[in-house]
Amino acid sequence: MKRMHVHLAVEDLKQNIDFYSTMFGCAPTVEYEDYAKWMLDDPRVNFAISNRSSKTGLDHLGIQAENDSELQGIKQCLDATQKPIEAQEQTSCCYSRSDKYWITDPQGIAWESFHSLGNIPTFNEKKSTPDENTSACCPTDDKPSSSCCG
Repeated sequence: MKRMHVHLAVEDLKQNIDFYSTMFGCAPTVEYEDYAKWMLDDPRVNFAISNRSSKTGLDHLGIQAENDSELQGIKQCLDATQKPIEAQEQTSCCYSRSDKYWITDPQGIAWESFHSLGNIPTFNEKKSTPDENTSACCPTDDKPSSSCCG
């Protein structure tokens, strides 16, 4: 079963962890000094916040697949939009290694479709500062090719 993914860029991580922990009635499932994630079952959502973006607010939306077959089904739907898609295989972001497809909707909102393959000990494999990218979850190369990462 797929899970909705929401990632917000926040200024004060601790304040937001306190707020969302109270709102969701539980502590984050994953917590680092620059990132926190709640894997909620009711509602079924992967809700993440970080202070790594150059601007606050909605960073991106997404759909998390439980396996590669689900991810390929999502990819077929993305292909049908006839919009540019950025594929990333074995990419590292948000303390996970994942296969991903990025697309930008007509409003300019980035959508990330992904299947997480395992945890990694760093946010990504590129050394960066929070203000270096406009998006917290951009591709890790120096020149993002998708409009989802500015």
